[in-house]
Amino acid sequence: MTPSSEPAAPAPPAATRTETVPTPAGDARVTWYDAPVAHTVLALGHGAGGGIEARDLVALAAALPPQGCTVALVEQPWRVAGRRLAPAPRTLDTAWRQLWPALRAPALPVVAGGRSAGARVACRTAAELGAVGVLALAFPLHPPGRPERSRADELAAVGGAGLPLLVVQGERDPFGRPGEFPAEVPLAPVPDADHGFAVPRRAVTSGPQAMRALTAAVAAWAPVAGRS
Repeated sequence: MTPSSEPAAPAPPAATRTETVPTPAGDARVTWYDAPVAHTVLALGHGAGGGIEARDLVALAAALPPQGCTVALVEQPWRVAGRRLAPAPRTLDTAWRQLWPALRAPALPVVAGGRSAGARVACRTAAELGAVGVLALAFPLHPPGRPERSRADELAAVGGAGLPLLVVQGERDPFGRPGEFPAEVPLAPVPDADHGFAVPRRAVTSGPQAMRALTAAVAAWAPVAGRS
């Protein structure tokens, strides 16, 4: 898909640790935000137009550890190497598979997830890797203006495998507004938000309110997915 703009978020909370993981595509990096007492790991990949500084990823890294969910923000090798363009989906999937043992290392259930292109990677690989659920942030249901090129089959594969799924989608996302998704897809809309979960300056919803809606939806769902 065409890389989209992913505006930077405020500075993230202090990470617990950072881990480099070799993959066939180069070194990947996992930045851990450990819960004091964890019941689940939520592994989140970034999109094709930005890194783990995306506002939704930062917000979840801050909000979920106090609630018992360790967050692992995953940087794909192309991003670690400083390249500007993401490689083909097959290469992204291969790197994610190679990272999986590191994500399983805490010996906790792992929910696979990500934003945009990272969400697609999680959907395509979750069943084979043994993820206990999939969190899709800003899922790119179709390229902007091209609804006929639907990627709903990737979401359907998650449901077909019997895995819990949650899509968190901005109401103004040109890659797919909430009403465009199949009725059977569990979806939490974020009012007034675009693909990067930014909201217009004059919107009814403020930026902090949008992030609270996003993190509240994930916090309510993650323990259920992790214990399924």
